Amino acid sequence: MTPLPTPQQLRYILALSELQHFGRAADACGVTQSTLSAGVLALERQMDARLLDRDGGKRVAFTALGREMVERARLAIASLEAMVEAADAARAPMSGRLRLGVIPTIGPFLLPRLMPALRGRFPRLRLFLREDTTDNLVSGLGSGRVDVVLLALPCACAGAETLPVIADAFVAALPPGHKLARRASVSVAALASETLLLLEDGHCLRDQALQACGFARGERPLDPLDDFAATSLHTLVQMVAGGLGVTLLPRIAVDAGVASGTGVELRPLSESKGGAAQMSRMLGLAWRPGSPRAADFRALGHLLAEAVGGLEAAA
Repeated sequence: MTPLPTPQQLRYILALSELQHFGRAADACGVTQSTLSAGVLALERQMDARLLDRDGGKRVAFTALGREMVERARLAIASLEAMVEAADAARAPMSGRLRLGVIPTIGPFLLPRLMPALRGRFPRLRLFLREDTTDNLVSGLGSGRVDVVLLALPCACAGAETLPVIADAFVAALPPGHKLARRASVSVAALASETLLLLEDGHCLRDQALQACGFARGERPLDPLDDFAATSLHTLVQMVAGGLGVTLLPRIAVDAGVASGTGVELRPLSESKGGAAQMSRMLGLAWRPGSPRAADFRALGHLLAEAVGGLEAAA
């Protein structure tokens, strides 16, 4: 029988690929650097092939075959983990470890409402959180670093199963004393003629705000302030408070007090006549297709909808 790589050997090359450093990869795997190096060398001898290019000094460099083996190792580890998850889910639903990824424009505002509900309803669930951009979390979903992602839909989720949960309306945020603050609501057309402040590239809310103001995906207003895009909603609010422009905020952030004490004027967003603006974003969950914990993720979605009952539940 052909000897097969061990899960630990596969974890070694995955850690090397991700961290690009022998010492850090060894720490991540909970072994010494010499143990990790010996494990990789044993795998190469077992396969009678070079996976690492050792002619480049201390730099971690995979051969072409090595890069292919890294991708196969991801799939193999994900399959092994799915076996354990299936057993866990059958034995005790909504228990054990759950790695939840969440984007920065959702996490700080929904998690304080979700976490107490989770602890109360599912006390045996051990929730590990990872906050990152949508692209990075979807990549982590595919590689098995996270189990489920809380994000804004639709997204380029690489074939993942998705569950719409709640609609999160946009709110216009205006500098103190701004002329548009005299209105009970602000139309999309009125905002389109203002200096629009945005989050930096990589945040899906940036594209959603542009679409709400009538810009096509990938298109953006030409404004010198675009070079000073904010890294968080809190920073964005401070820029608005300073009179630099206007922006759109998600209702969950407004309800959580993101603009409290800043003097920023908040108004409901209204659709322009004849327009079909994106007035809200849909918050939902995404997970790997065929996951044995799909029932758990749907239960998480139902609990999320309950925890934020002030928002509009998805149909």
